[in-house]
Amino acid sequence: MNTPTHLLIGLAVCGKAHAPRVNLAAVVGGLMPDLSLYLLSIHAIWWRGISPQIVFDEYYFSDAWQAVFQVDNSFILWGGLLILAFWRGPLWLRAFAGAGFLHLCFDFPFHNDDARAQFWPLTDWVFHSPLSYWDVDHHGGWVALAELALVVVLLGILWRRHHGMLARIGLGLTAASVILPAVIFSAL
Repeated sequence: MNTPTHLLIGLAVCGKAHAPRVNLAAVVGGLMPDLSLYLLSIHAIWWRGISPQIVFDEYYFSDAWQAVFQVDNSFILWGGLLILAFWRGPLWLRAFAGAGFLHLCFDFPFHNDDARAQFWPLTDWVFHSPLSYWDVDHHGGWVALAELALVVVLLGILWRRHHGMLARIGLGLTAASVILPAVIFSAL
């Protein structure tokens, strides 16, 4: 699933009207499982001058990068944090951990050859789903349509919940970052 969709899911499920700290925690939690990918990619492409093709065809699958991904995509770690948050944590920590855990739940069925070790540190086993959120060889076109529908529904829910201009601008930009590329690339 695309990262902006995870942000919307986290905010819709774990956020709360008129609770900026909780909402920020939900958005950040929704981002965290993908953050290392962005940081590693930006460093490799922009600072080291490595081509995106090499980054995503080779570096992404390297042992070093996968070692990072298995930490921030671990159901075990996020699940532990979620349990701790509900046992002793404040509402913002529940939102953060809940959104991060939901991110993993929505990624699990939609990553094929790009899946990560989801149950580290207990095992390095990787579930390779028959579906992909992007790869048309693994039904990516259909999954993308379902994701677009989900984004529209989430946008409607969040638009009704959040009335501030900045919140609505953020929601619109986030949804547009998923919807516009789909519209543009489907027209090509």
